[in-house]
Amino acid sequence: MDLEQKATERIKTASEMSLGYYGQPLICTYSGGKDSDVMLELFKRSGIPFEVHHSHTTADAPPTVCHIREVFRRLGLEGVKCTIDYHVQLDGSRTTMWNLIPKKLILPTRKVRYCCSILKESGTPNRMIATGIRWDESNARKERESFEALAPRKKDAVRVSDEKMLLTDNDDKRMLFERCEMKAETVVNPIIDWKDREIWDFYWNECPYHNPLYGMGFTRVGCIGCPMAGRGRWKEFRKFPQYKDMYINVFGRMLQARKEKGLGLANEMYKEWKSGEDVFLWWMEDKNVSGQLELEFDGMDISGIKERRELVRA
Repeated sequence: MDLEQKATERIKTASEMSLGYYGQPLICTYSGGKDSDVMLELFKRSGIPFEVHHSHTTADAPPTVCHIREVFRRLGLEGVKCTIDYHVQLDGSRTTMWNLIPKKLILPTRKVRYCCSILKESGTPNRMIATGIRWDESNARKERESFEALAPRKKDAVRVSDEKMLLTDNDDKRMLFERCEMKAETVVNPIIDWKDREIWDFYWNECPYHNPLYGMGFTRVGCIGCPMAGRGRWKEFRKFPQYKDMYINVFGRMLQARKEKGLGLANEMYKEWKSGEDVFLWWMEDKNVSGQLELEFDGMDISGIKERRELVRA
């Protein structure tokens, strides 16, 4: 069974499960990057009913936002339901990257990724979704499976291999859902075993529309400034300098918010942080900024993330 056929079979099996247990179509999550474009094309070829969902983080590059809107416009003309999700607070206002950081009182880092959990991962509760996660992306993702039932707590996640999902009967599928008591978000990762070269080949040769960022020399599409992009962030900020200004501004507001709450910086060396620009340089791991190897914040509520974190330079 080749990669495309295997991925399509996963999508069809997930569709059957979604319709049978939730009574609603499978959702294709969409970020505007190459992996989600490949997955979307496979969805269209599978012939199943489906919806498409994008979580708007407010930190995507303008070309990505335009690409997503154009793809959704075309899908809408084909009768596919497309949703752009904005995280809304209890008072009805939208949560953005730019009001979230001062509220959390801590920088988003590789180890403290509250921005992802709030802005990207909370828009499809009690549904079955498909993601573009792949083993080739990171060591952490090598532990993921093609089918997963993500219970409210990560340690309760139920993961099921292809052999169990595709080669056995409905009892195994029912067990997956009964164990998470229908309260979890259930997930299929159709392209989990695709290598980078296989994704790029399919993307350029089979996908009809492409994110302009790839034509500009970028190999990664995501939030501008995301720490997971490593030193590639400098290229992002050179191309989109307004985002650098926005981060400097929001880091300054974060420092002010901490001051107003009486929260200092635990380490004496961080008293050098006098402005948002000082914080930005540390965040970007500038070699001329002291103390970039570790950082501890004290006494703050960051909603489920440990109050004291250590950031170790990767």
